[in-house]
Formats: sequence, structure tokens, C-alpha cells
Amino acid sequence: MNTSRLSDKFFSCIVTILLSILAVLTLYPLLYVAFASVSDGSQLIAHQGLLWKPLGFNLGGYEKVLANQALFKGYINTLFVVGAGVVLNVALTTSAAFVMSRRNVLWNKFFIFFIIFTMFFNGGLIPLYLIVKQTGLINSLWAVVLPFAMNTFHLIIMRTAFQALPETLEESAKMDGAHHLTILLRIIIPLSMPVIAVVTLYSAVDRWNAWFYASIFLKDRGLYPLQLVLRELLIADSTDTISSGAVNELLQIGETIKYASIMVATLPILLIYPFLQKYFIKGALIGAIKG
Repeated sequence: MNTSRLSDKFFSCIVTILLSILAVLTLYPLLYVAFASVSDGSQLIAHQGLLWKPLGFNLGGYEKVLANQALFKGYINTLFVVGAGVVLNVALTTSAAFVMSRRNVLWNKFFIFFIIFTMFFNGGLIPLYLIVKQTGLINSLWAVVLPFAMNTFHLIIMRTAFQALPETLEESAKMDGAHHLTILLRIIIPLSMPVIAVVTLYSAVDRWNAWFYASIFLKDRGLYPLQLVLRELLIADSTDTISSGAVNELLQIGETIKYASIMVATLPILLIYPFLQKYFIKGALIGAIKG
């Protein structure tokens, strides 16, 4: 018995050490960005290697970022894309999952097959661009919302969760005279809130981080979402779009502007996730119980 307890403690210690190392490796990039965002620009440029604390203390990067009109406009555009995209995705996914989870739907397996088929095969980027162009959505924020209104993976998760609910709930509701819409709104959705929270979080993160299709469909810089503005800063190194002034000032504060921009763009997701974590874990487990 003592040997068993000793081996359990040893195993727990090993697991704790490994998880602690993993946590440090996961958190350090964020800490690096946070330290760099409040560091002195000249010291940051001259520094090499790991960064364990701010080099000096300077909030000039945040001042430039918060005063930047392009970043502020990018925030507004991203909030619109996230809000409209999440509402459409959750509404359409919930409706489709409810229909696909009913066992008496005609040609149910046939439709499920073609829905899953789209996860592995699609028309490609050029046909998608031509469709968006012919529908008149080019250079419109709806071009990054409507073509991606539904996600097949989200549909499968929600359909699995709906199928796991007892059939007796629906049968008793029908005996009381409830129609399909009433069953969906008053029974299925309230019992499936953890899964809906998971789908909402997935959809919000996808749209918050999206930039590729925006770079293809949007031509007007005033319509750029936040991540596309950040892409210009981080990849194109175009700090001139966010700051103005002497060349020396740009060279000193350019690096801190980049890191401050990353922090400003990341904080909303980091602040929202803790409130959805319990739903996220529970909903992900529910959606994986039954295939």
C-alpha cells in the first residue's frame, strides 16, 4: 500500500512538473509581448535574447496605438464582422442541427453526407472569389460574413449534442401540443446552452483572427478589420500608417507600437474566455460523447 501511494505521489509530481513547464512555455510568448509593449523603444531594439522584464518603462506605444484612427476603425470593422458572423453562425447552425438531429427527417443521411463532404472538398479560392464578385459583395464587410455564415464542424458538434438529448422530452412536448419551433426554443436550446456557448466562442475567435479573405475581398483600407491592420504593422513593417513624426522617433517607438497593437488586439479574447471556460469544457465534452 505504501509503495502504491509513493508511486502515485511520484507520478503526480512528474505530471505537475511537466504541466508547469508547458504552462511556462505557453505563457512566455504573451509575457514577452506584454513586457516589450511597455519597454523603452531604443533599449528594446538593442536587446537580444529572452525578455523577462520591461526594459525601462514607456507607454508611448500604447499612446500611439490608442490615438491611431486606422486601428480604431479596424476595431469597429472587426466588431461588426464578429457580431454579425456569430449571430448568423449560431442561428443557422442551431436551426440546421435541430433538423439534422431529428430521426424521422426524409433523406437525413443523404444531406449529412453532402454537408460533411464540404469539409474535405470545396471549389477553391477562385470560384469563391467569382461568386462573391458576382453577388456584388466585393469591397464590403458582408463579403467576409455571408460566405462563411455556417461552419460544418460547428454543425456536427451541435447536431451530436442535440441527438444526445432524451427523445422523451420531445415526445412529451408534442403530446402537449408543442410545434417544432416551440420545442427548439423552449426545450432544445435551454438544455444545450453549454454547446451553444462553445460554438459561439469558436465562431467569435475565428472571425476575430480572420484576415486572409479580408485581404482578398476588401480594397478600401477603411474597411480593413483589426487583424489586417496588424498584418501591415507586423509583416509589411508599415509603422508609418500608425504614427507620424521624426524618423528617430519612429525608429525608437516602432517596435513598441507593434507589441502594443498585439496586446490591444488580444486582450478582448483573453478577458472574455474566462467567463465562457466552464461552458467551453462542458460543451466540448457533450459534443464529443456521441457520433
